[in-house]
Amino acid sequence: MAATRPGRPLCGALCGQLLLTILVFSFSGEACEKVTINVPSKLEADKMVGRVNLKECLRSADLIQSSDPDFRVLVDGSVFTAGALVLSDGKRSFTIRLSDTKTQMQREITVLLEDQKVPKKRHTKETVLRRAKRRWAPIPCSMQENSLGPFPLFLQQVQSDAAQNYTIFYSISGRGVDQEPLNLFFIERDTGNLFCTRPVDREEYDVFDLIAYASTADGYSADLPLPLPIKVEDENDNHPVFTEAIYNFEVPESSRLGTTVGVVCATDRDEPDTMHTRLKYSILEQRPRSPGLFSVHPNTGVITTVSHHTDREVVDKYTLIMKVQDMDGQFFGLISTSTCVITITDSNDNAPTFRQNAYEASVEENAYNVEILRIPIEDKDLINTANWRANFTILKGNENGHFKISTDKSTNEGILCVVKPLNYEENRQAILEIGVNNEAPLTRDVATKVVTMNRALVTVHVRDQDEGPECNPAAQYVRIKENSALGSKMNGYKAYDPETKSSNGLRYKKLHDPKEWVSIDEISGSITVSKTLDREVATPRNDLYNITVLAIDQEGRSCTGTLAVNIEDVNDNAPAILQDYLVICKPKMGYTDISAVDPDEPIHGAPFQFNLANTSPEINRIWTIDKVNDTAARLSYKKNAAFQEYTIPITVKDRAGQSATKTLRVNLCDCTHPSHCVRTSRSAGIALGKWAILAILLGIALLFSVLLTLVCGVVSARKGKKFPEDLAQQNLIISNTEAPGDDRVCSANGFTTHTANNSSQGFCGTMGSGIRNGGQETIEMMKGHQTLDSCRVAGHHHTLDSCRGGHMETDNGRYTYSEWHNFTQPRLGEKLHACNQSEDHIPLQDYVLTYRYEGRGSPAGSIGCCSDKQEEDGLDFLNNLEPKFLTLAEACAKR
Repeated sequence: MAATRPGRPLCGALCGQLLLTILVFSFSGEACEKVTINVPSKLEADKMVGRVNLKECLRSADLIQSSDPDFRVLVDGSVFTAGALVLSDGKRSFTIRLSDTKTQMQREITVLLEDQKVPKKRHTKETVLRRAKRRWAPIPCSMQENSLGPFPLFLQQVQSDAAQNYTIFYSISGRGVDQEPLNLFFIERDTGNLFCTRPVDREEYDVFDLIAYASTADGYSADLPLPLPIKVEDENDNHPVFTEAIYNFEVPESSRLGTTVGVVCATDRDEPDTMHTRLKYSILEQRPRSPGLFSVHPNTGVITTVSHHTDREVVDKYTLIMKVQDMDGQFFGLISTSTCVITITDSNDNAPTFRQNAYEASVEENAYNVEILRIPIEDKDLINTANWRANFTILKGNENGHFKISTDKSTNEGILCVVKPLNYEENRQAILEIGVNNEAPLTRDVATKVVTMNRALVTVHVRDQDEGPECNPAAQYVRIKENSALGSKMNGYKAYDPETKSSNGLRYKKLHDPKEWVSIDEISGSITVSKTLDREVATPRNDLYNITVLAIDQEGRSCTGTLAVNIEDVNDNAPAILQDYLVICKPKMGYTDISAVDPDEPIHGAPFQFNLANTSPEINRIWTIDKVNDTAARLSYKKNAAFQEYTIPITVKDRAGQSATKTLRVNLCDCTHPSHCVRTSRSAGIALGKWAILAILLGIALLFSVLLTLVCGVVSARKGKKFPEDLAQQNLIISNTEAPGDDRVCSANGFTTHTANNSSQGFCGTMGSGIRNGGQETIEMMKGHQTLDSCRVAGHHHTLDSCRGGHMETDNGRYTYSEWHNFTQPRLGEKLHACNQSEDHIPLQDYVLTYRYEGRGSPAGSIGCCSDKQEEDGLDFLNNLEPKFLTLAEACAKR
């Protein structure tokens, strides 16, 4: 099935009386020869009659010409009428000339206009285009938007090949039929003629994709559905519109030619890439009109400057009426306008200038921080901007820094001030050269014209003033040797009257003297040494000794100066050795170094000489001294020197001959580090002290007393008085654990007795019998009028936990606690100390340790360092104490 129209194939349909479908025959080798267009017999002016594909003929063509002035051909191949035309004989032809100016290539296209109502007679020799039998295929079809009819408007005919043999019925579907917009198209059921019922807006619907169906009377589909696109041809019915009603741009004044000001832009709803949307920009009007400063690019809408006379000081704002026109700017194109406001921004194109070339001012001498002159300027640039604000500079005449100039931000005036007092006697006037420029630099064009900044001269007159004495220079120097004789006189501070340049009539007074070393003469200002000057006590030592002096004239006006005294050093200090006591570990250390210092200046100091003073022959035989550097020496010993402390006198002498002798204590010790020797010495001193010796003697005496008591007890037992069997159990606390507990005992009067760990918790407590933290527990005995009331086991210690005061009949042979303590405490202390050290008197790490409770004792016994010494304690008699104490111990053990 194919879509056809009686007479010949078509690609378009008649849209009113203005435009018909363009039919182009594109045979091989004839694309640039002939194009036929079916048009009405009457053509209106400025109407498009068709479109020619120019690119198929000459793609690079840049010049298009029409041989008939009644027709205009645009770049896209659109053909327009220049005026109203009538095809008298039903035909009219003209030629389109295409030229490529670069390659000089030319082509021609012949355009034939035929009246669509006049049937075309085929020549006998003309080739007839015949379509081979095939299934129907889509044939492009178009219609003009906003067509004037008459409606229904015939578009084309759809036919199926099956119609030759069968009765075919045609139908369509798609947008415009059974989809919005509904009922826009319909097809005749029997003929296949396709019609449009009303005008169409291309901006709303640019193409309609219809589908045609062919079926037999009994509903059989004779062919596959045929896609049938209907394209809506664009008409220039939309004006171009600017994106903004008012554009606002800024451009600096004195801009260069071609400076971009801004870009205007317009849009057109018509079909893109056609003449209907090809826009041209132009400037209709500029206000103010003169001079013409701006232009716009016709295609891009870029506004640029075409003159360098944009002077803000003359005109600061311009208004442009912008025009945009479609159809590539042809006179028949549609037009829109917009307003563009261009503000000329300020540039620093005007240099500041002084109103006059010379100024005068006056100021009193000694005045400062006072304003003496205001200098106005003129500047045409925008007020209160960096292009207008002035910067003043003193170019000459202010070498001593007496003046300062600043800018008044509100008036833009230069304010000249005196910041350092002027002296009338030195300079009675000052001539200043003042320059001015702006905060912002001048534009390049102005800067090339203005070679130097604008300048003015200011003459400042100094008025005389009666003034007081002047202390100049503020610091004056004098040299005095230390240890100078009292009453020595020398020159002091001198001030003068600036008017007379003399010191007559001035009086002097000392304001500050740190050490009160000198006195000052009131009339002459000379100084006298009142105390001995010592350079070494001055602070800082090597600095000057400053004395503040006040000078007063007859009117009471004064000034203050400083007398800087340089105290010259005298060699009045001998060098001193820094060390007093030294330790040398033999044989690891073969020597020791000593050093000396001298508070005098270096000229009276190092290098020092170290020598052994008048010493015994033994010292000279063992010790030698050698120089290490200018301030240190090395004290060495011979190999046969004995371990002991030596007293060695050493003499040190400076370069000027001052010397001093110091006796050093040198301990030649058997050690690996000097600190070990110091600890050993201290321990030895404690062991051999008089109190230690006295304690040993008392312990021996007590030991003999106890032995004597035991002998007496044995004799008494033989006479019928037995030694109590439970003595040990009454007086000793049994402990089978090292766990912490309450180490308290009860004294005879019922109060708590503190043990070695200083714990106390009431009137009654417990007493541990082990060794804790390297100390010794106190072992107590109870005798006399004391009752042991109850015991309990606490922390697995067998302790006497509580007791009550009272009276009890006891045996007179029972020993008191003090007697037992005096016997056992010194002896156990010595044993403990002996067992706690090795043969080299180094404390052992495994003797006195604290352990948690570990149950019953090991049958192997102790493995400590003193396990072999237990038999030497001589306490076997404790096994033969009285039965009462044994009974108490057993009761405590059962609990």
